[in-house]
Amino acid sequence: MLTVHFGRFRIATGDRVLDLGCGGGRHAFEAAKQGADVIALDLNEADLKDVRDMFAAMAEVGESAGSTMAVRASGLALPFPHATFDHVIAAEILEHVPDDTAMIAETARVLKPGGLVAVTVPRWWPERICWALSDAYHRVEGGHVRIYRKRQLIRRLRDAGLEPLRTHHAHALHSPYWWLKCAVGVDNETAAVRLYHRFLLWDIIKAPKLTRVLDRLLNPVLGKSLVIYARKTA
Repeated sequence: MLTVHFGRFRIATGDRVLDLGCGGGRHAFEAAKQGADVIALDLNEADLKDVRDMFAAMAEVGESAGSTMAVRASGLALPFPHATFDHVIAAEILEHVPDDTAMIAETARVLKPGGLVAVTVPRWWPERICWALSDAYHRVEGGHVRIYRKRQLIRRLRDAGLEPLRTHHAHALHSPYWWLKCAVGVDNETAAVRLYHRFLLWDIIKAPKLTRVLDRLLNPVLGKSLVIYARKTA
């Protein structure tokens, strides 16, 4: 399930791409499929092991043409020289970081002049409902520490020398699922929660045309994630 739209965030063969806070690696895998040289970076070693395994499997069957690497490091002190990457992806990570300004500055530092960054965070109003329904949703170790308004995040990107180019929203069908989980208790797997989860898994795997169209139509009003694409100006 991709949050970044690679039709709007175009990657060419041989581009150097950093997936910052890669988690399970979904965006790193897509960038590798498009021929990029990819570094997936995270602090979670268990996630990185899975990412390395998937990179190896992709290389074995010829799904990635470029080099791939999974690195354990902090996004607050990236172990790369200035202007290393053509593209940086920071998907669903900034909301977890107390010093997000420092992470945005590091993102800009390692991006080449003219390079592109894709930043995604939970959208303000769907996330606000989750917080209102459940403290357990965000008051956990490594949980969300803030809710962004679009103009606030754009201002922070501009302050770091990253000029926003376009925005959109994603994952409209996921907002009601999280509201349901928060309403019944995030650790309470009711029949309704399990049924909705099975529906989302089916949708991700099968990607039927009806739900893809429905998701696109609902994203402007119901999309759970805000996506911003920006260019480093100098």
